[in-house]
Amino acid sequence: MAEQNGPDDLEQRRRKLEDALAARQSASNGEGGAQNTKGGGFGNAFKLSGEFIGGVVVGIGLGWFFDQLLGTTPWGLIVFLLLGFAAGVLNVLRATGRVAEFGSAKPGNGGDDPQRK
Repeated sequence: MAEQNGPDDLEQRRRKLEDALAARQSASNGEGGAQNTKGGGFGNAFKLSGEFIGGVVVGIGLGWFFDQLLGTTPWGLIVFLLLGFAAGVLNVLRATGRVAEFGSAKPGNGGDDPQRK
């Protein structure tokens, strides 16, 4: 069992811990503390939702345009809506780093490509 050294020892240990915590917090704020706030999470959520919604909206727009141009009324919209949905999901995965960009040497998860060795 640990020996009790009195309240002065506990106060000294508490101050050391507070100093160490303050040093860590100032170091993390120097590296990118502005991104670790609540606003950073909302900004990231809006960015990802914009990536997804943008893909779907572009797919709907292209489908409607080709339907009007070619007279294939529901089919162009259906096909391009599905393609826009897939593009939106792919954009979100790329933005989060889960999928590598086309033509990049390494996948987004940091692993090496066995075919390139």
